[in-house]
Amino acid sequence: MTARPWNVLFLCTGNSARSILAEAVLNRAGAGRFIAYSAGSHPNGQVNPHALALLARLGFDTTNLRSKAWDEFAVPGAPVMDFVFTVCDNAAGEVCPVWPGQPMTAHWGLPDPAAVEGSDLDKANAFRGTFRALERRIGLFTALPIGSLSKLALTARVREIGTG
Repeated sequence: MTARPWNVLFLCTGNSARSILAEAVLNRAGAGRFIAYSAGSHPNGQVNPHALALLARLGFDTTNLRSKAWDEFAVPGAPVMDFVFTVCDNAAGEVCPVWPGQPMTAHWGLPDPAAVEGSDLDKANAFRGTFRALERRIGLFTALPIGSLSKLALTARVREIGTG
């Protein structure tokens, strides 16, 4: 078992919606046991305003959330990741950097709420649905007895979370 909190990186292509929501949810739900980060393979440079609005309505601090490249986490001096989860199908299919420490990886793909067309209400509903799905998956993840599972069992469990 690690003496420090578990570091978790959520990856998506644009790092503007799903990965940002996951970062915020885990940092709150992780209660000091986890430190969440997010990044994108091709970050679009800004967090989606619907993601920020939803998080603000739910009482999350959005001050430090920003769209950034995954390269920030693959350089010397970056936090060593214990887990790396892709939350979009595009990022799952891309060649990722080599992560120091060989973190456990899993794909937790979800539809992109930022791609939803329609009214602001339609978009807000899409973001709420994505948020709820991430909240459920992250709840299952934080409930895992990480320190007492074998690497093989833990890998199976975190990958299984992404299928539901």
